[in-house]
This record gives sequence, C-alpha cells and structure tokens, in this order.
Amino acid sequence: MSDLDEGKLGGWLQQAASAEFRSVEKFPGGQSNPTYRVKTSNGDFVLRRKPFGQLLPSAHAVDREYRLISALHPTGFPVPCPVALCTDESVIGAVFYLMEMVDGRTLWDGTLPLLPKADRRAYYNAMVDTLAALHAIDHEAAGLGDFGPTGNYFERQVRRWTKQYRASQTDDIPEVEKLIEWLPRTLPPQTRTSIIHGDYRIDNLIYAADAPKVAAVLDWELTTIGDPLADFTYLAMNWAMPRDGRSGLAGVDLDAEGLPPLDAMVERYCAASGRDGLPDLHWYFSYNLFRLIGIVQGIKKRMIDGNASSARAAETVARIGLLTQAAWAEARKAGAAA
Repeated sequence: MSDLDEGKLGGWLQQAASAEFRSVEKFPGGQSNPTYRVKTSNGDFVLRRKPFGQLLPSAHAVDREYRLISALHPTGFPVPCPVALCTDESVIGAVFYLMEMVDGRTLWDGTLPLLPKADRRAYYNAMVDTLAALHAIDHEAAGLGDFGPTGNYFERQVRRWTKQYRASQTDDIPEVEKLIEWLPRTLPPQTRTSIIHGDYRIDNLIYAADAPKVAAVLDWELTTIGDPLADFTYLAMNWAMPRDGRSGLAGVDLDAEGLPPLDAMVERYCAASGRDGLPDLHWYFSYNLFRLIGIVQGIKKRMIDGNASSARAAETVARIGLLTQAAWAEARKAGAAA
C-alpha cells in the first residue's frame, strides 16, 4: 500500500488524464517533494506532491515546478511533458502534479563507474551544455517574466535562506551565525539574469539510455529567475566536495578516471554562454553551502516533527556539521576574517 488514497487518485486520473489507475509506487530517495511512479491504462506517469503536514512558507512549491516545466517544454528544452496539476488537497492530502515518465538512465555517482572511461567526459560536456542552454532561454518570451523577483538574486537568496534557517533552527551553530553576518556584506554584482534550476547536479538528470545526451532535467523545486552563476557555481562545487558516491569529485584522480577537470568545464560553459571568464568561485561556493545548510536544517526539523519524506533523512542531517565547516572555510578563502 502507498501513502496515497488510491481510490481518489484513480477518480482524478480518469478525469484529468483519461486513464484508468493500475498501481502507484514511491520512488526511493529524495528529501523534499515525494515522487511516485503511477501505472495507468495509458502507460506510466510520474506524480510529485508536497509533503503532508505543516510546511515552511514558500517551500515545496510543486505548483511552481508545474508552471516552469509547462513553460519550458514547448521551447524544446529537455523536461518531462506536463500532464495536469491538482490543487485540491482532498484528493491525496496535498497539492500535486502529473508529468510524463521519461525513459533513460539516472547516473547517481559523479565518477560514472558504470560508463566506459572513454565516454565519461562526454556526459559531463552534455550536462554543462544543457545548463548553458537553460540559461540562454528568454524567460520573458517563455511567459516567465513574473516568475521571480527583480534585483540582486544573491541578496534575496541570502535573505531567504537565512529566514528559512531561522524558521527551522534547532541548534546554535557558530559558523552559520558568522555566515549570516558575512554573506550579505560581500554580495557580488549580478551581470546577467536567466531561468535558474537551483539544484543542478548529475543525479537530477535523465540521460538517454545509450548516448551522452540529456533526455530530461528533473526536480525544479528551487527554480526561479536569477543569476545564472548560481547554477554553474553550484555544479562546479562538485569538484570541491569529497567523493561520496554521489556528485562529489574531490580526491578523485580525474585524468585517470576519464573525468574532466573543473577548468575544462568552466571553459566550456563560458564558450557556450559567451563569457570571457568567471569571477573567483569561493564566495559562490560559500553561498551554495550556506543554502545547503538551510535545506538540510529544514530536513532536520521535518525529521524531528516526523515528516521527513526519505529514509535517508538522518544520513543527510548528519552532514550538517561538515557543511558548516566547509561553508566557513570557503568564506575564509573569499576573504572573511576569522
């Protein structure tokens, strides 16, 4: 049995997708918006819902995800085809949406151990090229002119994640307090504005089954309009994060494993986006780690409240100490005083 009301879901599917319900299965993993495979008479779909229970303001906005993929899909950018949005919480107990199931492969480990070494760089090239393509989309022409506030993206994000952290705070962490004081004083200027994904990493992509081509970009919960450097530097941070069986690459012999160095990815992104180069990355790494701290702290609060969506929540929460140390170390590299 799933945690959804299958009878009500079946009735909704009949109306929204002209499909008869067969079964539903929750995907493993994922800390935020629970995601399910729904089998129907018309094939398989994917359902994403808000978590049950009391939530932080502005968090888990699956309706924004649905609007975003609905705007991107007609442009040809690789996202699943949206099917329907349900804002009636009486159906399954939360707002949710339905989208197509995209066939392909998910690569969970950034070292790509399941791929031949000679092919690995091509998969990274495709990941960077797809990100540059996202940043090149005219968001106003796509109907997303009002999708995010105007002004300096990092200013509002530091403010937002400080607020989110405070709303779910359970402990006093000195490094976080120093970051909350330092980040707003040292904001970099914003020179470009685009759609940004917000959590762009290799395990949020579906690749074609037999080629280094991105078939779909998933998990748009943190998407908005902002500074594209937020996305690229979040991706670049993988080269600074310890190897962990996920996207971290620090400590890996990149050349021996057929993986590209960060400099090559910076060069490729700059060429694809018409940039001469990028600023020093340490401030951006510190910011991105601070944002991760806010996300993990939210998971910790939901875990304490008995509302975390993944069995891996405790494992994720245990990393908060390492994240805070790494965030402050990057801030020091960017010029923060001890």
